[in-house]
Amino acid sequence: MNSSVDVERAVSERYSRGATAREAQLCCPVEYDPRYLRVIPEEIIERDYGCGDPSRHLAPGDTVLDLGSGAGKICYIASQIVGPRGRVLGVDMNDDMLALARRYQEPVGDRIGWHNVEFRRGRIQDLRLDLERLDEWLSRHPVRTSDDLQALESEEARLRNEAPLISDSSVDVVISNCVLNLVSEEDRQQLFPEIYRVLRRGGRAVISDIVADEPVPEHLKADPQLWSGCVSGAMTETAFVEAFERAGFYGIEILSRGAEPWRTVEGIEFRSITLRAYRGLEGPCLETNKAVIYRGPWKKVIDDDGHVFRRGLRTAVCEKTFGILTRVPYRDHFDPVLPLEGADVEPSSPFDCNRSALRHPRETKGLDYDRTSDAAPDACGTDGNCC
Repeated sequence: MNSSVDVERAVSERYSRGATAREAQLCCPVEYDPRYLRVIPEEIIERDYGCGDPSRHLAPGDTVLDLGSGAGKICYIASQIVGPRGRVLGVDMNDDMLALARRYQEPVGDRIGWHNVEFRRGRIQDLRLDLERLDEWLSRHPVRTSDDLQALESEEARLRNEAPLISDSSVDVVISNCVLNLVSEEDRQQLFPEIYRVLRRGGRAVISDIVADEPVPEHLKADPQLWSGCVSGAMTETAFVEAFERAGFYGIEILSRGAEPWRTVEGIEFRSITLRAYRGLEGPCLETNKAVIYRGPWKKVIDDDGHVFRRGLRTAVCEKTFGILTRVPYRDHFDPVLPLEGADVEPSSPFDCNRSALRHPRETKGLDYDRTSDAAPDACGTDGNCC
């Protein structure tokens, strides 16, 4: 059951049934903002399945990719949040779910006031291959021989390179609602790097999924009903976080974690979790004489690049790390220390990011800095009184 073919077949059959009649066991109870549900037909609401609400973490103007968009509920919620300047792409492999989502695309857009939602057919672990374009090609070039199969493989490669379903660095946010656990274990090696690939630098993934508190045994993984029901394919909480780390994400946060398990099977607890992670660690480390001061409350912390920041101390950082730590999700925990005019340098010399070093104040002020000044009222607090 753990092969990608068997998993995909079980999931496809289960969700095809779920597109025509509600399958209560496919979802956890989730409360969505009722403002956004008013424009969505009841047929979509009752046949859309999930375990969280990643749409809460979107912003106006975002370009959003929803993995495993199903009946389209989260896409239509996201459309209202990102507004007319934003864009929402839903990807799903199930024809029945796509048909349901697309059936209401025009009327829902009319109710919202803009049309910024598009649904595409593809596998979320292979976001380069457009399955609808591939099906069009297959209708003209049926596969009957080994030579035909070779031609099919060539066409798949051409589509991935020349007409990818989702292009590199093209979206601000990747969201998903209880879908990653439906992907086979072997295909997950490709899934997380694909999420990373399509995000722009500084973009984020916000993923709601089911995780387990201990590894799922093989006999449960072999049960197609449990796999398609978001149980057998659940990663452990630890493995789920580590998968994002291995893909290169930083600033990984657990935004919510179910206090109570959704289901318990043979003593293993399965619960909902929502995680946010950012792309942007890549790039050179260059010296610009900048530093940050970690405010606390911990005595020291370590970031995803291995830098150690001790509370209250000026830590030297490269230009790239400075930019990361002065943006969400870190900016509320660090004070930036910028060089004074004349002490800054062009970002050309390399900075050794393999070490954690303190920055002497003279590096940011300049060796010849000898200013003497009166007390600055703005620097003493809201009342302007220092003494």
